[in-house]
Amino acid sequence: MLRRYIHVEPTSKLAIWARRMALFALAAAFLSIIIVRWGFLEIKPALTTFGGALSFAGVALLLALAAFVVIWREGLQGMGYALAAIGISVVLLAYPAYLGYKAYKLPWIYDITTDPIDPPRYEALARLRPRDANPVAYAGLYAAELQRSAYPEVEPLDEDTSPQQAYNAALAVITKRRWTIVNRIPPVPRRDGRIEAVARTAIMGFREDVVVRVRASEDGTRVDIRSSSRYGSFDFGSNASRVQALADDIDAAIGVQKPDAPVIPVPKKAAPAPKRNQDRR
Repeated sequence: MLRRYIHVEPTSKLAIWARRMALFALAAAFLSIIIVRWGFLEIKPALTTFGGALSFAGVALLLALAAFVVIWREGLQGMGYALAAIGISVVLLAYPAYLGYKAYKLPWIYDITTDPIDPPRYEALARLRPRDANPVAYAGLYAAELQRSAYPEVEPLDEDTSPQQAYNAALAVITKRRWTIVNRIPPVPRRDGRIEAVARTAIMGFREDVVVRVRASEDGTRVDIRSSSRYGSFDFGSNASRVQALADDIDAAIGVQKPDAPVIPVPKKAAPAPKRNQDRR
C-alpha cells in the first residue's frame, strides 16, 4: 500500500517570535495599567513597565514586517501569526503615537487654571500629595503665557446667580463625574466656597488634582477652576480639557437650577385694640 506524502511548508520563526513578543507586550501593558490604577507600586516603576511594553510592541511590529518578506520569498507558513503581531502592536502603539503628536504641538505645562493671577489654592490636596509629586504652587506668569497661547478658551465663569447656587451646581457636577472629593467648604459671607477633588485619566488612571473656587462678585458669582497633574512636566492637554469640560457642565447645571426664592417678610400682627368698657354708667 502506497502512502501519500503531503509536503507542508515550515512556519516562519520570525512570525512565531513576532506574535510571542506582541503578546508579551500586551500583558506587560495591561499589568502596568493595573499597577497604576490600584496603587500596588509607585508610579515610576509602572511607567517604566509600560515603556518597556511599548518597546516590545515596536520590536514585534518590525519582526512581523520582516516575517512578511520571508514568507513572500520562501513560501513559508505563519501569515496569521504575523498579522496577529501587527494588530496587537498597532493597538498598543496607536495611542502613544497620538500623544507624541500632541506633545509636539502643545506647550510643556501640567497646571491649568482659569485665574493665573490669583489661582485657587490646594489645601487638603497639598497634604495628600506625595513628596516626589509636582509642586502645589502655580508655576507663574511664564506658564500663564503658555497656557493663554495654547488654550485661550480657558476662562472663569461669571454667573448671574448666588454663590450657594453656583457651589451646589459645581458639587453636583463633580459628584456625577465620580471624582474623589477630599474637601468641600460651602460659601458664606466674606468666605469663598471651595471643592477639592481627585480625578483620574482615562486609560492609565493617573491622579490629577482639581479645585473649584466659588467667589461672590458685584454681578453675581465668579467660579474659578484649577487642574494639575501630580507627576510629569507635560499633561498632553488633559488638564485644559478637564477644566473646560467642567466649566461647561457647571454653567449648564446653573442654567437649569431654580432661582432662589425671595424671602418675604412675615408681617407682624397688630396688637388688638383695648376693649371699651360697655358697662360704664
